[in-house]
Amino acid sequence: MKKINIIGAGLAGCEAAWQLASRGIEVELFEMRDESRKTFAHRTKDFAELVCSNSLRCDDVTTAIGLLHQEMRELNSLIMRSADANKIPAGSALAVDREGFSKFIEQELLATKKVKISRREISELPLDSDEQWIIATGPLTSDLLSKSILHHSGEEHLAFFDAIAPIIFKDSIDFNIAWFQSRYDKGSGSDYINCPLNKSQYLEFVNDLQTAEKTEFKDWEKDTPYFDGCLPIEVMAVRGEDVLRYGPMKPVGLTNPHFPKSAEGVKLQDRPEKAYAIVQLRQDNKLGTIYNMVGFQTKLKYGEQEKIFRKIPGLAKAEFARLGGIHRNTFINSPKLLDEFLRFKKLPHIRFAGQVTGVEGYVESAAMGLLAGIFCAAEVKSAPNSKTAIGALLQHITCGHEGINFQPMNVNFGLFAPLEEKIKKADRKAAYSGRALAELRNWSQSL
Repeated sequence: MKKINIIGAGLAGCEAAWQLASRGIEVELFEMRDESRKTFAHRTKDFAELVCSNSLRCDDVTTAIGLLHQEMRELNSLIMRSADANKIPAGSALAVDREGFSKFIEQELLATKKVKISRREISELPLDSDEQWIIATGPLTSDLLSKSILHHSGEEHLAFFDAIAPIIFKDSIDFNIAWFQSRYDKGSGSDYINCPLNKSQYLEFVNDLQTAEKTEFKDWEKDTPYFDGCLPIEVMAVRGEDVLRYGPMKPVGLTNPHFPKSAEGVKLQDRPEKAYAIVQLRQDNKLGTIYNMVGFQTKLKYGEQEKIFRKIPGLAKAEFARLGGIHRNTFINSPKLLDEFLRFKKLPHIRFAGQVTGVEGYVESAAMGLLAGIFCAAEVKSAPNSKTAIGALLQHITCGHEGINFQPMNVNFGLFAPLEEKIKKADRKAAYSGRALAELRNWSQSL
């Protein structure tokens, strides 16, 4: 087989390269980032850099994302192997040390002796190439390549906005106010730092978010929509007074140890140990020196972020390792443009993988890279079906949607083929998971 070319060394590109290289196939991996060139969101030139969060979300196999984790492990995923090797405490979530995660992936790829790295931009779709290509440029596809994809896809636009949460140095947090606890004591029971707000503090915080100065978009960006799964905190604040405390700032499952436990019979709203709203921070590196603000993606101006976030109890002297930001994301109308094996219908020697296909999330992106690599490695007769997590996601982006108003999608049980028999609601997730793993094993054996 001729060499396979992959554009983009993010999670999808690296996973595709691993699936090919581990099967003995030569790969050239093109990455435009180097020492002198980054993107609006990336801070390094590292492979598979995690940008907006260090969490790969819940690792419980009875959740759709946890099931996808396990399916990928069974398909020899490099991304999941790195995640497991670089795991840090995060309750039931799978969070990783960013630097270790990226280094592990790069070292494993280079160790195969099958992956050549080319640090340069590919600005045009390779129309006349006699080799196979995988486009895995992700949410920050370069302007020139975006224009080429747009031209050959016949679409009107490829983009939406995505946002990044701030990161805070742990030793700048006041633990006379904040405390360690996981919601409902999951995981180790103390994987998150919690900063409590009473009602007046919360309402002031919401008002500050609504009135603060935000990043202004250029004229050509103004009609770009947000992805609802990653809304900036200030956009959620505008949608209603209680949106945040029923979302990323929900106080349920947490008890402030700085107050004595109330006597039996005291109403919940009158218990001092129960906050009106809570900001959670999750460990961001293996050393435990920095923590990111969970769900606090933002497009507030830097000065406003520092002023408003330092009003949060426990963060008055917060020092920021990184402030929040916003960047434009890119995806194609996959149901219209791709076949069931992720091939570009107009140019079958080109496949797309990762977030550019319209999946949302690190794991989902890597999963599409995994499939693109497998599909390129051999003449696969069938794709995984929608009884599996990876197949359900694939079918959503390739043939499970009409292509009208197509939007990015996280994996969820709503994408799965219905269960064949009636099962009690409490048992359905486990049933989906058990069936999925059996189906995946059947498919993987057929390879």
